[in-house]
Amino acid sequence: MTRVALLGSTGSVGRNTLQVVREMKPEVGVVSLAAGRNFEELVRQTLEFRPELVSLGDEKTLDRFRTRLGQELGLGDYRPELLCGPAGNLAAVQSVPCDIVISAAVGVAGLEATYEAVRAGKRVALANKEVLVSAGDLVMKEAACSGAELLPVDSEHSGLHQCLRSGRRDEVEKVILTASGGPFRSTPQSEMGQVTPRAALKHPTWKMGRRITIDSATLMNKGFEVIEACQLFGLAPNQVDVVVHPQSIVHAMVEFVDGSVVAQLAAPDMKLPIRYALSYPGRLSGGFDARLSWDRVRQLEFEPPDWRKFPLLGLAYQALALGGTAGCILNAADEIAVEAFLEFKIPFPSIPKVVEGVLEQACIGQPRSLDEVLVADRQARVLARTLVEADAVPVSS
Repeated sequence: MTRVALLGSTGSVGRNTLQVVREMKPEVGVVSLAAGRNFEELVRQTLEFRPELVSLGDEKTLDRFRTRLGQELGLGDYRPELLCGPAGNLAAVQSVPCDIVISAAVGVAGLEATYEAVRAGKRVALANKEVLVSAGDLVMKEAACSGAELLPVDSEHSGLHQCLRSGRRDEVEKVILTASGGPFRSTPQSEMGQVTPRAALKHPTWKMGRRITIDSATLMNKGFEVIEACQLFGLAPNQVDVVVHPQSIVHAMVEFVDGSVVAQLAAPDMKLPIRYALSYPGRLSGGFDARLSWDRVRQLEFEPPDWRKFPLLGLAYQALALGGTAGCILNAADEIAVEAFLEFKIPFPSIPKVVEGVLEQACIGQPRSLDEVLVADRQARVLARTLVEADAVPVSS
């Protein structure tokens, strides 16, 4: 049985992962679960999957979880180890023997545990963008030393991973990541100032968490994916292109030196890349209805992104060029700006303004340890909050 340690189990990717586990039983089982504050969902998951270890975000949430779990379990024999905080996340990947770590925690919460899993040489399935965007150089260096295998869970990087199996790395000319364009692909730039959080959270093709949905609306998510692709596959920035593909059927393409292009097509369903990561290097038959319906795929459209309307994509390439802690700073600033937009503190066009301001004003260095990355993250968040306050205006809901 493949033993899974799951960081971020109550989030969108975490819940999809557990659905895949249900479908892959008994070949796959869960040995540890880690989440934040959604203790009620975690109780349900714990009762179903019976992990050996469960971790929550803080002591207060852990106490509420312990009480509720005890009520549900009664006098039964099952009693998982219960922990919380960063130490709990670390224990989830270190204390219980596992075959693969699914890193799906939102934000930097899962960064340290994922980093330690890589250092230990474990197979890690990455769904947490912060790991490679914020600390890619350190993580990839440790992976090279430990022999850890990194498998992408993002649909685009999973698509690249599959396409790259068609040829040698030295035969690759460039790779192409597709973007749906989000809900504002056709919205005139002059109307972007009137965008509301409710409108921005209506993604046309994907069902995701709140932050990643907003990042998709700004194309920041695609910028993060460019950074991830360079780290994961050893590519130069000029080898990674982005095209807008509103149907979200083609997830990635690889162009080889002879001009041939290999594309990965699939329905827009997160369970597909999760299943690929859990069954790699093989493929197991899907237990869910995620097949492409070819009679409904009438056309596949591609167009260049609007760099002026979506400046965050360009800022991601800028952060790549700057290197060092620039990716970490970019991510931290974006998280604070998105949070401010969702709380109606700043208008939609101010998200890139805040991020650009932080990237210009922050001190970018070459981190020698994960602690230095986390320091840069905290400093960027303080600066971002300052810029949010300076730009804050009442925004209509």
